[in-house]
Amino acid sequence: MPRPFSVALPPWLTHALRAQRGPVPWNAVLRGALAAGPLLLAAVLAGRESVGVMAALGAMLAGINDRPGSRRTAVHRIGVPGLAGAAGLVVGTYAGEGLGAVPLTLILTALGLLAGAVSAVGPVSSGAGTQLLVAAAIGAGMPLPEPGWQRALFFLAGGAWLIALRLALPTPGALAHDFRFDGERVAVADVYDAIAELLAAAGGEQAGARRAALTAALDHAQDALAGPRLRRYASSSAERRLRAQYAAALPLAEAATALAWAGDALPARTAEGPRRLAVAVRTGEPCGPLPAPARSVPGLRALDDALLHAAETFDRGGKQTGGKQTGGKNPGSRRIDGEKTHSGAALHSNAGTNPLDRGARQTAHKGMRLRPLRAKALLRTVTGQGGREYGFRVALCYGASAAVAQALHHVHWYWLPATAVFLVKPDLGPLVSRVLNRAAGTVLGALVFAGFAAVLPRPEGLVALVAISGALIPVATRHFAAQTAVVTVLVLALVMVGGEPEASWSRIGETLLACAIVLIVGHLPAPGQRGGNVRARLDAATDAAHAYLTHVLSGADDRAARWALRREAYRKLAEARAAIDRAAAELPTLARHTEGTDEVAATLERLVDTTTACAVHLDDTGRLTPRHTERLATLLDELVEQRERAGLADPPADLLSA
Repeated sequence: MPRPFSVALPPWLTHALRAQRGPVPWNAVLRGALAAGPLLLAAVLAGRESVGVMAALGAMLAGINDRPGSRRTAVHRIGVPGLAGAAGLVVGTYAGEGLGAVPLTLILTALGLLAGAVSAVGPVSSGAGTQLLVAAAIGAGMPLPEPGWQRALFFLAGGAWLIALRLALPTPGALAHDFRFDGERVAVADVYDAIAELLAAAGGEQAGARRAALTAALDHAQDALAGPRLRRYASSSAERRLRAQYAAALPLAEAATALAWAGDALPARTAEGPRRLAVAVRTGEPCGPLPAPARSVPGLRALDDALLHAAETFDRGGKQTGGKQTGGKNPGSRRIDGEKTHSGAALHSNAGTNPLDRGARQTAHKGMRLRPLRAKALLRTVTGQGGREYGFRVALCYGASAAVAQALHHVHWYWLPATAVFLVKPDLGPLVSRVLNRAAGTVLGALVFAGFAAVLPRPEGLVALVAISGALIPVATRHFAAQTAVVTVLVLALVMVGGEPEASWSRIGETLLACAIVLIVGHLPAPGQRGGNVRARLDAATDAAHAYLTHVLSGADDRAARWALRREAYRKLAEARAAIDRAAAELPTLARHTEGTDEVAATLERLVDTTTACAVHLDDTGRLTPRHTERLATLLDELVEQRERAGLADPPADLLSA
């Protein structure tokens, strides 16, 4: 039979069509409906429409950053960009009132350089940079009667209102427990589910993908539990329990990674224990007896020990034993129906003294990371090759857009630089994908708004449209075009409520012009080497892998430090992978600058997996097998060759001699 006809789409086009999947976040939808719309309604009823517009803008931008996770993480993720946006409003308002077109453009360009460089630090910094620039453009160009400090105050009030909703409204179904920690509870349970999936996939083709999913789950749980707090240590029994349960998952994840590295399929029974632990985290009920794996190889023995430790941790509810035996009379492990299981009803007499238990206690008590991010490390990231390239592109696009917009003397000139900000940010996706989605989303949103504006009563119909758009933002964030369409409708409604004329068609023109500017600037030659963000991420991942391998081969018995180094290595690898995937989906003229970096990342992943297998084997026997040493040597040789082909600097010399 003839083979069906198929067309292979280029990466830059397939990325533009790709959308995230998952259940509808109904709690976020409710918060979106209660955020911008009610604030605008209160201002309209009070006769202060311009105040409502500014507060609704703050709530809208906060809603874009309202992602799944813990409440403390949400405060950081929403609050920091909100503060940056308020600062941008102040600078933009006073600069727009007191400066001419040329000085104003220079000020905005300098802001673009700063915000772009800072955006290289991470997602929260990128959100802060985005809001800083968007708010600066709005402050400089939007005609509102309030002075700059009042605009910033009401903008902050909009973001603070959404944060208050995030803290106060419980997640549906979470009232059975302490709903303050429902995000942390879900994140920790997802870790145990990911461990079970990796064990089930061991020896199969999906093992690599499952290991990557485990890394993502651990990153999410780590961020959820390590969010900003007033106290350094956990202040409630619920939080202490969750931190202990997360710490108990780390040796399980380590053993599961080592078993997946070995490449042998495992009995279905092996994954049952982590699944029961996931259910126990979600429900708060005892985990019950856990099926114990056969202790036939080092990886299975490590998994068996980790399961017993997890059973004990869940039984004592996160309380630390200090090395004393606690709890009832049943043994810590027993046989039911002829099969060995673990029960957490009693602890070993040496609980708290063995390396595994001691490492878990240190991790749960002192924190999720080995060391916090210091000012020097932040400065290196901002001024490094990734930050410089990031800042240069953002400054050039933002400044050029502001200059062109003011030269056109358009009443809504601030839309052009504000649109360019979203288009030029590489962490939002490849350049062409962003441009296509932004253009399509703006056209769709403007047409939809024009239809509604022709029939809706004013202002009540526009206020309702703002509330509906706010509710749709959490769902629309799954695709950049959908998000753009919803935000376009919301912004156009706010403009009309603020007293300006309907501007759907000018919005389309401004967006298409911004797309053209960003496309041209994004492909211009730049000083230095292109792909700086990818190279910086890969260098950071190499350094983290080096630190992890050195610690393991040193024979140190500090499990907490080892797990922290392992987490950092996998986290840096995930960040590098994400940057490489985005760069690979650019047009060929840009994608060629990062060719070969995906091979370097793959080799680093195998190196970290092998290091984990070595750690588990050293715990069991105290020495490595020829398979481990040969594999390490092969991977280190491959790493040198691949980094050379990709145009990267040589890895640390002591890594090659490890």
